[in-house]
Amino acid sequence: MSKDANHATANVRLRRAERAQVIWQAQCLDDQLPAEHQARTVWAVVATLDLQAFHTPIKARAGLAGRDATDPRILVALWLYASLRGIGSAREVARLCVDHRACRWLCGGVTLNHRLLSDFRVDHADALDRLFADVIATLVKKNLVTVKRISQDGLRVRASAGSSSFRRGDTLAKLREEAAEHVTQLRELLDDPAKSAGISAKQKAAKERVARERQQRIDEAAALIPKLARRQAKSAKRLSKKQKNEQQQEPRASTTDSQAMRMKMGDGGYRPAVNVQIACDTRSRAIVAVDVTNEGVDYEQSEPMRQQVEQLTGQKVTEHLYDGGYVKRESIERAAESGVTIYAPPKPPKNTELRQSAYEPAVGDSQTIAAWRARMGSEEGKEIYKQRASTSETINAQMRRSGLTQLTVRGLKKAKCVTLWAALAYNLSLFAREWVA
Repeated sequence: MSKDANHATANVRLRRAERAQVIWQAQCLDDQLPAEHQARTVWAVVATLDLQAFHTPIKARAGLAGRDATDPRILVALWLYASLRGIGSAREVARLCVDHRACRWLCGGVTLNHRLLSDFRVDHADALDRLFADVIATLVKKNLVTVKRISQDGLRVRASAGSSSFRRGDTLAKLREEAAEHVTQLRELLDDPAKSAGISAKQKAAKERVARERQQRIDEAAALIPKLARRQAKSAKRLSKKQKNEQQQEPRASTTDSQAMRMKMGDGGYRPAVNVQIACDTRSRAIVAVDVTNEGVDYEQSEPMRQQVEQLTGQKVTEHLYDGGYVKRESIERAAESGVTIYAPPKPPKNTELRQSAYEPAVGDSQTIAAWRARMGSEEGKEIYKQRASTSETINAQMRRSGLTQLTVRGLKKAKCVTLWAALAYNLSLFAREWVA
């Protein structure tokens, strides 16, 4: 470097980092969060919710010994905020409660760990169901939601199970014997003071729990095989001989999550997943019903969801929009009998010489089915059906951004809890201004 360059550098005045400098700040948590921050909105909404169902199982009561329980409002607010941010890991939420100012503000000085957050997320299924129902009822009461016309779609969510965990019935029978023998040997080992001298009581309990849970998962998987065989035989009636050869194999169940099934995903591949069903109000775009099943097909899901919507809202559904995967003649006819008009695309004809369009009546069609075909071929029917793409499709995309891409929990009950958190976060954020007004 030249002398002129050294001279120019020496004369430069810079503000340099002084990380060892002690700074005295008189500031509370409330001062660290902007007034319009999303976390404040979440807390304002949560403060209006009836969370009594979350208080019922709490054992810490006045006059009883023990540490205080964590306020459910804090935990509810954290999981709603995490869902809005697309965070589905309890460990990540626990980290943010230390490193992120919004989560620290929501905690308000209360310390949390990932185990408490994880348990709260999935251990209050009934309370979550009640909270979701209360939110929907309130939205209906405020005339923000109507369910005259609803749209439904399914969302395949990757389950917390590996593809290699699926086993046939005979393999599961062998695994059951091995698991039972392992539990017996482990108990003999732990009950022998000489052999288990170096194992602490905590380690013994952990080993027993792991062996017991593995045995339970294998037993559940083995018990599921006959049910899968019956379901396969039922669905075979709707498949051609070629489809049966290509799609149907010997039933298998997962030893990791027995309630997860191999399903066809959006990219055309088959992976362990659950089927999340979402129904929404086309006018307000609110989610008015959710369910989680392990059915790989949708044609049995339209009627249960419509019944759930009517039960939650107390209103009558008169128009139901869904895609071709839900189409089933019997369900369309039953819907017409109950005063519900179905908007769903009919399948194209296999033989165009006999019938040129899917909207033309087919041989054997009832009056209801013929009317459905004509309705979907009309300009009015096509315009109405466009609302399904503008509501269900976009809501599904938002739910995926809320973390419904890969489950970190096992079982349909826990998967529904995760779905309810995402649906609650979506609804409350959609109507936040009207809710707190």
